[in-house]
Amino acid sequence: MRVLGIDPGLRNLGWGVIDAVGARIVHVANGICRSDGDDGSLARRLAALHMQLTEVLRQYRPDAAAVEHTFVNKDAVATLKLGQARGIALLVPAQFGLEVGEYAPNAVKKTVVGVGHAAKVQVDHMVRIHLPGVVITGPDAADALAVAICHAHHLQSAGRLQAAVRAAG
Repeated sequence: MRVLGIDPGLRNLGWGVIDAVGARIVHVANGICRSDGDDGSLARRLAALHMQLTEVLRQYRPDAAAVEHTFVNKDAVATLKLGQARGIALLVPAQFGLEVGEYAPNAVKKTVVGVGHAAKVQVDHMVRIHLPGVVITGPDAADALAVAICHAHHLQSAGRLQAAVRAAG
């Protein structure tokens, strides 16, 4: 199963693709969709993210996708803009017919690192351990790979549970 993880951001939207084969995960690709804020047009920035993320899905054809919940900060305007970028992160996979999982940052960290309040550097380190030899484009891509790993683990757990229920019935 090919899994796409997305770390939403208006300036930098991280993405990571992994293949999950049984309990094994393999890195496929990662990167960052960027929108330039210099022209000040939110609509153009969102369109740029949409176009770039659409190309990622066209190229890598994931079977599943997951998006990290955004951190709500004290700046309401920034939070609303980030929410709109998150909308793009949810919309594009849905346009490809995918169900989109959503995970709180602490759930992603707990799955990947083992601790819900891990630092970014710890997440990056554990992603590299899970995906030996991976070259990570940047912190946003590392977070997106962590989201993909988290989703793969949850999908595998759900599949094992369903198999056990069928076997018991």
